[in-house]
Formats: sequence, structure tokens, C-alpha cells
Amino acid sequence: MSRARTGRRTPRPRLPLRGRLTLVTTVVFALLGCGLLVLNWLSSRQLIEDNRYLIVPALVTTPAENPATRPDPLELPDPSATFEVPAATVTPAESFEAFQRSVLGDLLARSLLLLLVFTALAALLAWWAGRRSLLRLTQVTAAARRIGSGSTLDERLALTGPHDEVRELGDTFDAMLDRLDRSFTAQRRFTAHASHELRTPLTLQRTALEIPLAQGRVPADLRPDVQRALDANARTERLIAALLTLARGESERPAPYPADLADVAGAAVGDLAEEARAAGIRITADTRPAPVTGDLSLLHQIALNLVANAVRHNHRGGTATVTTGTVGDRAFVEVGNTGPVLDPAEVPELFEPFRRGTERRADGTGLGLAVVRAITATHHGEVTAAPRPHGGLTVRVELPRRTPGGTDLDDAP
Repeated sequence: MSRARTGRRTPRPRLPLRGRLTLVTTVVFALLGCGLLVLNWLSSRQLIEDNRYLIVPALVTTPAENPATRPDPLELPDPSATFEVPAATVTPAESFEAFQRSVLGDLLARSLLLLLVFTALAALLAWWAGRRSLLRLTQVTAAARRIGSGSTLDERLALTGPHDEVRELGDTFDAMLDRLDRSFTAQRRFTAHASHELRTPLTLQRTALEIPLAQGRVPADLRPDVQRALDANARTERLIAALLTLARGESERPAPYPADLADVAGAAVGDLAEEARAAGIRITADTRPAPVTGDLSLLHQIALNLVANAVRHNHRGGTATVTTGTVGDRAFVEVGNTGPVLDPAEVPELFEPFRRGTERRADGTGLGLAVVRAITATHHGEVTAAPRPHGGLTVRVELPRRTPGGTDLDDAP
């Protein structure tokens, strides 16, 4: 929408908090300095006025003129004589005024110069003090950003120093993280335990259905119903396995083992080759070395889910491409496939649990991309997806590239 239609204004760039604190401190110092300068100037003027008698005598006397030395007005002046023009007479009051103006003017000029110098020093000190004061607040922001972009809540601020407002903010933030971590951990633990506990009765149900069916003790008219029950049991087992993988991907810290996404993707293509042939899907793999560090089983699950998603959400005669490699300090695996046309606005929803897109399949759980996102976040990576113009989806997973001599993820033990 345009600005005229939405009514929103572009926010104006503002000074950072450190700059605003420096500006406020400098302005306050300058105003107080100007007030002190004016008071000092007025006080100096008053002091000079009050001590005027020390500079100018109260009574000034002049010597009396001798009549004998008075010139005769009828006597002609001597042409050869020289005359001295008397200097302009300056009264003591005028001398005092000139002295006062000189002193007060010099005092004002020097005071203004000192005020400018100390105002500049105050600005520098305020900038330095603002940096020191906001340093811990910057640390809080950086730590909160790291925690927010990570996959776990096990990191804490753990601020040290004086018990001031910043320390209180950090402690409150840590307490909130503790509550969130306990809540999410309990939720994941419940999901894992419930999924694990459901495996046993499902296994018993599958066995109870498979044995009579294999022994031929099921009447012919009941065999379709028994087979549907077995199919439902298999779907439930796949769902439980996906829930366990999701809970593991969200809660576990990956073991720091060297791996290569090329090998992982190749193994996933091999596992799903038969299913792809049965569905009429042609898989093309371009696997180049993509060294990473992480949990091998979880990395294999990423590639397996991506390839399975490309095969199952496709049409007969379609294609799927698997590409691995490195770009800068990142290693990637990218899987693309043909299929139905997707709305770009719906793509982010595909990573939510139990979302299957526009086509719902009986053999899907709706957890494939959700598991991919959870495991990728645990490995400090990034997953992106983009719809293809003529139908289908391209999903790309990028993980930190393992450098020569690299051992783990973020120095994990």
C-alpha cells in the first residue's frame, strides 16, 4: 500500500540513546554555565562599584593659581616662543568608567572562552560516561538477540556488577527465560513420553492384526477392513516417530561430529529411490562436498524429510533435484520438486506442525518441514523455501560450514 492509503509515516531517524544523553547533558551544562557567567559578571560589577572609593579619591584638589605668574593680556606674545597645547582633561569619574568597562569586558571574554572549553569537555565526558553506563545495556540487548535467534533457552544473561536498574532488568529477563525453559521442556518431555508410551500398544495392535492375516484365519469379507486397520496403524506409527523426532530436534543439543551434507543427501536419495520409482518421480542429484558439524542422525533426518517431501508432494512424471555445496562460510542442501502451484503467502505455514499444503496425502504426517526447521535451528542454521513459478517448491537448508580444524558447534562440549 502507498503511504497515502495507509496513513503511515516513515519514522524519522533519531539519535541513539547515548547521543541524546550526551546532548541533554551538554545543553544543561551550557545553560548552567551561562547562568553562572551572568551572575559572576553582575557580582564583579557590583563589587567594583562598592569599592569605587579605593580607586577614585572621594575629594580631588587642584593647586591655586599664582597671580604673579598670570600673563598680561596687553602684552604681545613673543613670536619666537613655543606654546604647548594642554591635553584633554579626563575626570576621575570617566577614568573609573573606562577602567570598569575594561575589566568587565575582559572578564566576560575570558569567561565565555572558558565556558566553551569546559562545555566541550563536558560533552566528551558525557559521551564517555554514556558509553560506560550503556555498555551493560548493550550486553543485555546482544544476549537477548542471541537467545531469540537460537533454538534453545539454556543461555542466560548472568549480569555482574552493581545492583542497579540494568542488573535488575537482566535478572528479570533471566527469570522469565527460566520459566519459559521449564514450560517448553515440560511440553517436549510430555510429547516424547506420550509418543514413546503409545508405541507399545500400537505394536501389539499391529501384531494382533498381522498374525491372523498372515495365517489366513481372517475371513475374506473382513480382510479389507483388517488391511485398512493395518494402514491406519502404520500411519499412527509414522506420526509418533515424527513427533519423537520433532521433540528430539527441539530439545537435544547436537553432538559435535564431522559430517558432509553430500553424503547425507546421497543416503536419503538411496532410501527413497524405490518410492520415487513407484511414484514415477525422477530424482537428479548434484552433490558436492558440504562439510558441517552436527548430529549425524538428525542431519540425515533433514535430508530424508526434504527428499520425501519432494517425492510425495509431486505428480507422476515429475522431477526432484537434490543439490549440496558451499557458499562462503555456509554449507547447504537444496531440494526442489515439481508439483502444484503454491501461493507465496502460504509457504511459511508449511513449516508449522500438521500442515500439509493444498494436497493432503494419507501417507503424510504434516510434520516433515516442521522437523526440518527444528533440527536446522538446533544446528544454528537457516531454512528457506520458495515456490516455483510453474508449480512445486524449493527448500534450502544452510548450516555453518566446518572449517579445517573445526571441532564443534559454538564450542559445544
